[in-house]
Amino acid sequence: MTEHRQFRWPQPLKGRSQEIWYGGDYNPEQWPEEVWDEDVALMRKAGVNLVSVGIFSWAKLQPSEDSWDFGWLDRVIDKLGGAGIAVDLASATASPPMWLTQAHPEVLWRDERGNVCWPGARQHWRATSPIFRDYALALCTRMAEHYRDNPYVVAWHVNNEYGCHNRFDYSDDAAQAFRVWCKERYGDIESVNDAWGTSFWSQQMGDFSEIIPPRFIGEGNFMNPGKLLDFKRFSSDALQEFFRAERDTLERITPGIPLTTNFMVSAANSVLDYDAWGRDVDFVSNDHYFMPGEQHLDELVYSASLVDGIARKHPWFLMEHSTGAVNWRAINYRKEEGQLIRDSLAHLAMGANAICYFQWRQSQSGAEKFHTAMLPHAGEDSQDYREVCELGQDLKVLSDAGVARSTVAKSRIAVVFDYESEWASEHTATPTQEVRHWTEPLDWFRALADCGITADVVPIRAAWDSYEAAVLPSVYLLDKANAKRVRDYVSGGGKLFATYYTGISDANDRIWLGGYPASIADVIGVRSEAFTPMGSDIDGVLDHLELSNGTVAHDLADWITSTADTVEVLAVYEAEEWTGMRHVPAITLNSFGEGQAAYVGCRLGREGLSKALPELLAHMHISASDGVPDDRAANTGVLRVERIADEGSGRFVFLFNRTHEERTVDVEGTVLVSSRATVHPGELTASIKANGLLVMAV
Repeated sequence: MTEHRQFRWPQPLKGRSQEIWYGGDYNPEQWPEEVWDEDVALMRKAGVNLVSVGIFSWAKLQPSEDSWDFGWLDRVIDKLGGAGIAVDLASATASPPMWLTQAHPEVLWRDERGNVCWPGARQHWRATSPIFRDYALALCTRMAEHYRDNPYVVAWHVNNEYGCHNRFDYSDDAAQAFRVWCKERYGDIESVNDAWGTSFWSQQMGDFSEIIPPRFIGEGNFMNPGKLLDFKRFSSDALQEFFRAERDTLERITPGIPLTTNFMVSAANSVLDYDAWGRDVDFVSNDHYFMPGEQHLDELVYSASLVDGIARKHPWFLMEHSTGAVNWRAINYRKEEGQLIRDSLAHLAMGANAICYFQWRQSQSGAEKFHTAMLPHAGEDSQDYREVCELGQDLKVLSDAGVARSTVAKSRIAVVFDYESEWASEHTATPTQEVRHWTEPLDWFRALADCGITADVVPIRAAWDSYEAAVLPSVYLLDKANAKRVRDYVSGGGKLFATYYTGISDANDRIWLGGYPASIADVIGVRSEAFTPMGSDIDGVLDHLELSNGTVAHDLADWITSTADTVEVLAVYEAEEWTGMRHVPAITLNSFGEGQAAYVGCRLGREGLSKALPELLAHMHISASDGVPDDRAANTGVLRVERIADEGSGRFVFLFNRTHEERTVDVEGTVLVSSRATVHPGELTASIKANGLLVMAV
């Protein structure tokens, strides 16, 4: 794994000071030129200081193979820059034009059945096509040469949302690249056979030429899990290699302009290994779209914390989110009153020094015409645009106060997330299809918030072992190196929470033998002989298990048959004899070296964890106050986040109402921004309504 590139952030236009970047995707090619001046004027009114331009404009920049047209883009950039609005310029390679795919249909990706993905949407190209690579890099070269000295371009937006639609390609180009990838990873075919366990079902290979992508094998059949896991790794790496080629082409010509590409980090989205990708950008960028319902804010903050972890607490760029409804769900729920501002400032609280939307002006036609924007179909006289302007003023206040010169305070607890564990847990032959890795970290994050603790979400490669306490939530894959990290961490005094489905397999999805979780059995101090799945799909099967602490397990539990002498059993199952789970340990605590390891051997969900955690935290001597007085921490309907100013010279405290009921909070310092909140000066308190917030300088 390579080292992280040196962090470089987009610098302000000449004569301007560094501010929080604010704006969004701008697609002027969708509109006649007479609209552009109105756009620029309304952007200035809203406080916009940056827009991303050219993302899907390849066909307009290169109308045919032998013709180029930069005039329209030059005029747009000049108008923006002249108004003090910086440009995040795209490489424009996200979707190839029709003339290219007509001349070279071999650049189109194929699905697992060999069907061609024809043009008609976007990302209809394969990352392993040498022909497409040549055309894309030629475009990058032209773009860089043309805009190398443009004073208004402050960043390169390389491609767009890699892998959103073309994550997997099963073409012959991909097959050849997959063989090369396997040879580089394993060296010889015997090592591939060993990693994939090909002695099962007579899948042994005698030569790398026998390796093919995991193409269609018939309905209801099961792909080799080691091969499938490696193909997911390869697919992420193939797109990453394509990104590097674009990045390096642009950087060779314009070395002074920082480069990024927009990730798609959310709780449920593991398209690429974004932690590995985070090493290859000058600054991390993310696109995030809210999850409707009661988990809206918690999931947003969880995802933003994971981005902060990927960025290793450097500032990161929120490249896209929405002012309201999106267009791509079966039901596209609108945002509630106050959420436009609340969501943006929640990302800011978690380390985003740029707040941008898709998109500036809502499209009149095309597949995204119902996706909301900063300037909606209703125009300037609309609630959304008025709130966009209000947010622009808030960001100016926070910029002037120095928020952009601060970083997110480190929590005492890390919740670990692992992309490869998620990929492995997605296999179709597992103890239950109801369990995946990604849900457990989110449940723990939410449950800790219910206890007054805002945890850091940390990729498994990051320094989770530097925290007072760490959670390994269904981290299914645990290789020898990470198992050693666990052992060293706890023996050295660390406090570990591990759960069911943690440490089950090695890096190749080969089971650790000896009873679950064999990879860290000495640390945890328990031995499970089998999984106990639960469901409701068949009458008479076990559908839940009640615990002695009043919580309820569902979906999956460990059948723990023995515990070490050093283990304290904190909860057991209160089940009938026929289940085989009566009085089986469910939650345990082990002393190991200088530290402690708690084990939650079943899926409790956010609600069950919230009930169980206070006792666990008390047994492990972990305060639920997050460094503030206990009476303030008890107000767990409020999410508290701190950013620390440079050199510890001050703090910015963000308070967000997590509920639909009004909450009363203490005013801790000077109130900088309030939204749907009323400050009571004489009482040093404030009332925050649903979707409301306070930001204070302390």
